[in-house]
Amino acid sequence: MRKQEWIKKIMIIVLGSIIAAYGITLALYAGFGGATLAVLWQGIAKTFDISIGMASMILAVIMIVFAFFYDRSQIHIGTILYQIVYSFCIDLFADAHVYSAHLWVNLFIMLFGIILFAIGTGIYAAASLGRGSYEAVTFSLAEKNGWQIKIVRMILDIVMVVVGVLLGGKFGICTIATIIVSGPIIEVAAFKTKRIFKI
Repeated sequence: MRKQEWIKKIMIIVLGSIIAAYGITLALYAGFGGATLAVLWQGIAKTFDISIGMASMILAVIMIVFAFFYDRSQIHIGTILYQIVYSFCIDLFADAHVYSAHLWVNLFIMLFGIILFAIGTGIYAAASLGRGSYEAVTFSLAEKNGWQIKIVRMILDIVMVVVGVLLGGKFGICTIATIIVSGPIIEVAAFKTKRIFKI
């Protein structure tokens, strides 16, 4: 791959990471629970008295290490870069949002956050320089064992949410909305990014 191509892909990863982080914090702090993985972040942060961004980084490191030893083909430079920028920006954006006294306005903000998160994730994925930590674990388990990806993801989602709630994380509308809304948007965003940037 040429130097210009590397630079383009790195820039796409950073851009996607920032957008995804802004979106997830927008949704997370709206008061309707957290996205699937964010429920566990909340639980870890509450249990160990650390920031959400630090909790996301710790969990990501555990997942990346698992995927590296279980199926290292899932890990690439994009996996590491995305997680560093993403976790840093989660803490950066944590107090940067303004919410309303009206519940319906905050619900709209939450949905907008989920959409932004999905768009950012799709942009990052378009670079094709490694999967995100959670996706790396999902695909590692599925491909190594011949299991269906959607079944593995569903089980992992349930485990993450249950453990997160037990640790003090908040399950809510945001959790369900993220599962329903994010998939199709990620797919479209990745496709559009590839076409626009010709990668």
